[in-house]
Amino acid sequence: MCESLNLFAEPTQIWFKHAFGQPTEAQNQTWPAIKTGDNVLVIAPTGSGKTLAAFLAAIDRLMVHDKSKHTQSQRAGVRVLYISPLKALAVDVAKNLERPLEGIAVQCEAQGLAAPTITIATRSGDTTAQERRRIASHPPDILVTTPESLYLLLTSKAGRILSTVETVIVDEIHAIAGTKRGAHLALSLERLENLVAESRKREVMDKSHDSAKAKGAGNARNERHIQRIGLSATVNPPEEAARFLGGGRPVTIINPGGRPAMDLKMVEPLENMRDLQSVNAKHRAGGVDAEKTPHISGVTPAMQRLAERKGIVESDSSAIIGARGDRTSGSIWPVVERSILDEILTHHTTLVFVNSRGVAEKLTARLNDMYAEQRNDALTQHDAVNDDSWSAGPDSPEGREGFAKHYDAVVGSTTMLVGSHEGDDVIAMAHHGSVSKDRRKMIEERLKRGELRCVVATSSLELGIDMGSVDLVIQVDTPLSVSSGLQRVGRADHQVGGVSHALFYPLTRQQIVTSAASLESMMAGDIESLAVPRNPLDVLAQQTVAEASMHNLKADEWYATVCHSAPFAGLPRDMFDAVIGMMSGAYNTEEFSAFKPRLMWNKEEGVISARPGAQKIAVTSGGTIPDRGLYTVVLPEADAGKGQRRVGELDEEMVYESRVGDVITLGTSSWQIQEITRDRVVVTPAPGRTARLPFWHGEGAGRDYGFSRTIGRFLRETTAGLELPSGSTQEESCHRTAAEGRLQPHFIPAITHRLQHDGLDANAITNLANLLAEQQTVTGVVPDDRTLVVERTRDEDGGWRVVLLSPFGRRVHEPWAMAISRRLAARYGFEGQAYAADDGIVIQLPDGEGHIPVADLFLFDPEDLRSDVERQVGESVLFAARFRECAARSLFMPRSDPGRRVPLWQQRLRAAQLLQSARTAKNFPLLLETARECLQDVYDMPALHTVMTGLETGNIIIKDVETETPSPFAENILFGFVGAVMYQYDQPQAERNAQLLSLDPQVLERLLGSTNMAQVLDPEVIRTVEQELGERTFWNELAADDIVGRIARYAKTHGPFTTEQIIDELGISANDAVHELDRLASLGELLKGHFVDNDSAADSVSDAQNNTRNPEQWLHKDVFRRIRQRSLAKARKAIKPVELAAYQMFLLDRQGVGPVGGERYEGVDGLMRVIEQLEGLALPAALWESSIFPARVRDYQPALLDELLTSGDVVWVGSKAGATGAMEAGEISFHPADSVLLSDASNAADSIQSGSTDNGSATMPQAILSALSTGGAFHARQLMDAAKHIWNETAEPDINPETGEIIPQEWSEQQFKDALWSLVWQGNITNSSFTPVRALMSAGQNSRHKTTVSRRRGRVAPIRRATTDMSLSGLWSLTIVQIHNDDDAQVSETAQSIQAERVLATVDVLLDRYGIIAQPLVDQEKLPGGFSALYPVLKRMEEHGRLVRGMFVRGFGAAQFAERETVDALRHSRESREQTVVALSVLDPASLSGAAIDWPQVSSEAIKPTRRAGSLVVLSAQGPLLYATVKSKHLTAFPSQPQSADNNKQDANASDNIPIDTMMRKATAELAYALQRASVGTGFGAGSGPVTVTFSDVNGEPLNARHPFARTLHQAGFVPVPQGMRLY
Repeated sequence: MCESLNLFAEPTQIWFKHAFGQPTEAQNQTWPAIKTGDNVLVIAPTGSGKTLAAFLAAIDRLMVHDKSKHTQSQRAGVRVLYISPLKALAVDVAKNLERPLEGIAVQCEAQGLAAPTITIATRSGDTTAQERRRIASHPPDILVTTPESLYLLLTSKAGRILSTVETVIVDEIHAIAGTKRGAHLALSLERLENLVAESRKREVMDKSHDSAKAKGAGNARNERHIQRIGLSATVNPPEEAARFLGGGRPVTIINPGGRPAMDLKMVEPLENMRDLQSVNAKHRAGGVDAEKTPHISGVTPAMQRLAERKGIVESDSSAIIGARGDRTSGSIWPVVERSILDEILTHHTTLVFVNSRGVAEKLTARLNDMYAEQRNDALTQHDAVNDDSWSAGPDSPEGREGFAKHYDAVVGSTTMLVGSHEGDDVIAMAHHGSVSKDRRKMIEERLKRGELRCVVATSSLELGIDMGSVDLVIQVDTPLSVSSGLQRVGRADHQVGGVSHALFYPLTRQQIVTSAASLESMMAGDIESLAVPRNPLDVLAQQTVAEASMHNLKADEWYATVCHSAPFAGLPRDMFDAVIGMMSGAYNTEEFSAFKPRLMWNKEEGVISARPGAQKIAVTSGGTIPDRGLYTVVLPEADAGKGQRRVGELDEEMVYESRVGDVITLGTSSWQIQEITRDRVVVTPAPGRTARLPFWHGEGAGRDYGFSRTIGRFLRETTAGLELPSGSTQEESCHRTAAEGRLQPHFIPAITHRLQHDGLDANAITNLANLLAEQQTVTGVVPDDRTLVVERTRDEDGGWRVVLLSPFGRRVHEPWAMAISRRLAARYGFEGQAYAADDGIVIQLPDGEGHIPVADLFLFDPEDLRSDVERQVGESVLFAARFRECAARSLFMPRSDPGRRVPLWQQRLRAAQLLQSARTAKNFPLLLETARECLQDVYDMPALHTVMTGLETGNIIIKDVETETPSPFAENILFGFVGAVMYQYDQPQAERNAQLLSLDPQVLERLLGSTNMAQVLDPEVIRTVEQELGERTFWNELAADDIVGRIARYAKTHGPFTTEQIIDELGISANDAVHELDRLASLGELLKGHFVDNDSAADSVSDAQNNTRNPEQWLHKDVFRRIRQRSLAKARKAIKPVELAAYQMFLLDRQGVGPVGGERYEGVDGLMRVIEQLEGLALPAALWESSIFPARVRDYQPALLDELLTSGDVVWVGSKAGATGAMEAGEISFHPADSVLLSDASNAADSIQSGSTDNGSATMPQAILSALSTGGAFHARQLMDAAKHIWNETAEPDINPETGEIIPQEWSEQQFKDALWSLVWQGNITNSSFTPVRALMSAGQNSRHKTTVSRRRGRVAPIRRATTDMSLSGLWSLTIVQIHNDDDAQVSETAQSIQAERVLATVDVLLDRYGIIAQPLVDQEKLPGGFSALYPVLKRMEEHGRLVRGMFVRGFGAAQFAERETVDALRHSRESREQTVVALSVLDPASLSGAAIDWPQVSSEAIKPTRRAGSLVVLSAQGPLLYATVKSKHLTAFPSQPQSADNNKQDANASDNIPIDTMMRKATAELAYALQRASVGTGFGAGSGPVTVTFSDVNGEPLNARHPFARTLHQAGFVPVPQGMRLY
């Protein structure tokens, strides 16, 4: 067993035996092969020691054998080159090499041998410039790198360090060999071969004095090649990988066989995935009993009603508990999350794999939320003490009531802006490509050390990184591929002899099928086939430019070098010449003048050389990983209103799957595509329309055809072993459950044993049997690899959906769907919408075209189909996107110009120009390469040809069926988006209802677990339909013994009814009724379930029946369809954006603004709530107490504000935009004292820091700040003395230039006062009272008042006694105390953290204030950076599930963000708002008129409304009614109905244009009340008692007693005076 160890030196043998004992089988076979010097491919399971097998021979040679050899090169250089596809894997390997190097060195020293020092270095994209320079100047013996970094080394002077390479190790070869990245690496390896060969030749030449001897020696040396060693755990077929590795050279394949030791299980917590309550059975994983509580937080009203119907509130019934404690109907996620958390808690370290970044973030959030709540509950129970600090929530940032304990649970987000769990509350972290490099590294290190309990990752942790501490892998959803699944499972117990334990969680019954097939393939080692790309011409072009930039190339020699590599082994010479010609200017027409050639080609001498700048282009734009940009999704300009046109973004890789007319989903809204341009997708709202989510969220290139056939075979074999209950039909068997004491569909023992061997638990097997039985019931056959099903179903709009159920994968279905669309357009003249998915093709047909024969839809001649696809692909968006990538990859259109990055939109524009030019050229290489990539890499045309041939020969048959409702398999394709609805929590109720109502009742039943449709059917619609049905009359009376007819007629003329109802009303026996109802249900005529709440039904049941909770109800299918269509229409109407006027009333209600006497808040607590909601809002100082606070707080008094300020709960901050005097009042904003936004309002630190100039003197404001910087609060006199002391010590005296006399600067109390208030308006200083601000405003008003009186009446102001200056009263302090820290790094990190908190706090405040965040509202706030600054944060919060995005308010643009509950509240406006009339300041944040909402049109003579201080607006549900400017005495009345543009142009002088109606009378009365409220104490005449208000005109017309509007004003309390109408 240890013979292979004898190949190594004694120190190496001793170390290995001491460290590992015996070598593995893979190592035993690998070492002799490596010793021969041959190329070797090692294929062995994860944890078999293959990496060490490759390295140990090289290390042994470096450390022991080479020290005695003097024939080897003495030049410094890299001897062993390790290439990894992942940077993380490269770093991991470099670190793991330290152990054998140190161990062998110790053994050498123990034997008295001088072991040479072997150096290791890593060069990747993360390597710093300093480290790169060190590598170039002091080359390591072992260099660990990536394919891209190898390319960069070869294309720079630093490449000389690679001229000594003897061994190249390519790890995880299966991950790159089948891609263009692998083709790129293959050419880099050939370039490396040439570099080493040339170096060896020069070395021999230099050492030899005999030219003949040198020639012979040189030839002998050139026969030697670099030894290549490839490593892979999963590759099929090995010969293809060996061909890629060797590049035409022999390769020894080491494949010990054997399977990796794996323990794989499929876990399904639900006994019946159609009944989501089955989890609450005893001893089931994930089942959590709900505690009794009168209120369910975080759920919509419909869900609340559903919970009450189920008895959750009234009794001890159980419900599914969501991740946040919600009882969630229709979602499998809560039980999956709970089961995963339980597994995490019972293992040391768990690695959870998901298939997308969004799911990774959300699952991480849920796990941390549940763990924190579970942990806090445990702590609370353990330490049961009275602690009032928990009453407001332990993590509430300001201790506010009603806030959740956690803002959000995501730890590890890219921006680190979201994350509230810390320390012991964190059990999971997210790891994916969007997580920053430093954070990924930290997570990986902690995972290796076993410090993390759980990491939720995408494929970013899939490859061979050593995670020795992981003892369990969990896969949520089906793995992306079989090889991917093997790699992921291999992360558990990643060590020699380890057994990998993994659990698989399917989320749908369809995923049970794919996961089971995947498990079988993994255990059998049946992985996807590897196919090396053939002749990727763009890679050839790039590598040619790179190599030519280092030295001139001989065309024939370079062609031979290229053909040595496996991807280009069959490259025709004419195609090689075409590529070189393209890059050297062969296409020199005017169309190509904008694209500079990178090469020169002297055909006479056969020399290829680079043009100036080629090397820089090759370095800055090299590599094969494309820039995948985002298409902007926008509204048409006319529909955007004042808001942004932008709806969201879409990855361009997915755009090609859509066509004009498609309905898609972004955020929570549906949108219909109107236009697709080169850089944007134009959409319009499509409320409630059935949309396609997989199109937006799909990842990967589609399922492999080989694995798809495996799934088809699995379906065929398991269906053949399916048994239905004896003596029953298929249809009946699918409705029987174990709970009814009857058998379910089940498998024969052989199939059951097979599935158990595959790892499926009992629940998974039961759900699989039910799924297949239901599919057989609907379509008569289960689609498989030999039988396809065409299923035709009516959609909710009356058209037809034709679904081809086929297991062959998206790479086969996409070109097939493209040909179907072309055929429909050519033969039938309409654009049929054909969509491809992994499990079939969906075709949308108009009404009347649903019965097009199968042959006309799906059957093609195999050769004709190939030609059709080849012709069409060139016109697709896919082709355009891939062409841009090919052009960039070839360096014909580089991604970077020297010194700057070309934006993606410019790349798209240039690519479109190049594509247009290329179409005019014959056989342009980039066109050929793009077509090859689409037809070979994206589409699987050989597989499609095989399928078409099978259909033609009859080996594959198609069964055509028509169904009333989609079958389970069809529903999986048609309504895949509903999975996202059902498996998420953050969906507004209107969207959820509309999407569910788009489904048929059986589909609803499957999704909701039982037919509980009362949550989506509208009760009012049901009552209306019942009334209409009750009015029907019949010409004939049915006989009393006609039970069948009477029950059928009753069902057709009634809404939902119970069995007891029909028995009582028809007077028939219970036995007859039950038997007939069951018969009608089995025929599909009746639906059974729960359709309406008892309190909503038109016909109430008896008291006895009411005592039975949730009696089962019946509903005729035609009546249901009628109710469903109307409920859908109503739900779609609810989804439509609300009008601006409706949002305005919602906003008034949200901010607690009411008519005079109807204010929502009262007292100190109410005022505190108002300040929290309006935090940071800067308004004129006088406005707060005259309008803002009184409009929200009933009986507001200034003492309430002073109480909050004195107690330190609230801080006011001054600001001033204009250049006015310090003693003139500016704007004031309020903050809770502990708010993170408060620090943003102060710049005192900067002022203090600049407090001393070069000569040490300080200005008076700086002296004041210095006095306050020590902390604490000062009376004005104390502050003056302290500041004066500082000022006297630092102030420089003036010198008379004529006499030289020193003139000391004098201290002035007035200057101190001015300096103090200037600091106030800079936001640096505040006061413990609002009295100084009031005094300042009063002084300004009094001074103006006294001047006027003195001038008019000539009176002299009386002599007053000295009084205390109230503008200096109270205690003065800094707005915020700055914390000093000498550690710059810590300061920077703290500043970043604080800035992140501020951004989140800003979003929270805006959501609290407005309910939604949209551009017009942010513009009204005048925030720095505006909406664009908040957008990335809002988008991240949407991804984490905290916010939803949609078009909620018309005219605010497409990018609107809100919490789900807010959207529901916005759409369910209270009827009481309809008659509400409110008067408030135009600057009030609850008034949107003139800012986010345009003013209504007024006549040309009327005063145009503006937002200025002192003006008021009266609002109603119809919009603004009145606009009043108090100081200028103008009044504007708005028309009650919007006028057309023509009417607006007409002369509107007639007084009858002013509407005199009830609402206008209310408006004038409310205006009068508001003016009286504002004028007393703190209003217009603050400090001078009540004042009068006079209006001299209305809409530009004199307001005299004869004016019609004067009567309305008089009724409101105004009296006529010569100047107009006056209010006393």
